[in-house]
Amino acid sequence: MNTLIYYSFNVLILSGIVLIIGMIKPKWILLWMDKPGRLPVAMIAALIFMVGMVMFGEGNKELKQEKARASRLQSLQSTTEVPAPASKPAEVPAKP
Repeated sequence: MNTLIYYSFNVLILSGIVLIIGMIKPKWILLWMDKPGRLPVAMIAALIFMVGMVMFGEGNKELKQEKARASRLQSLQSTTEVPAPASKPAEVPAKP
């Protein structure tokens, strides 16, 4: 699996955790605010979610390019393969 895809799953899970915790206790996410609201938490979670989805999309794009490159290389190798020369059968000496 591509590392970008792997990290995107972690970022998406983080956005879900931020959203759930922020909706229950916004103060836990927005530590610097005196009276934090739920809307800024939702915006932060949406931003983190978008970053995770972009990472996932780029990881899939990278994976497709790697597969295309590998299939091109394999097709080049199969077309440029030279068949091995047929070996001459060993001569068996005649018995007197």
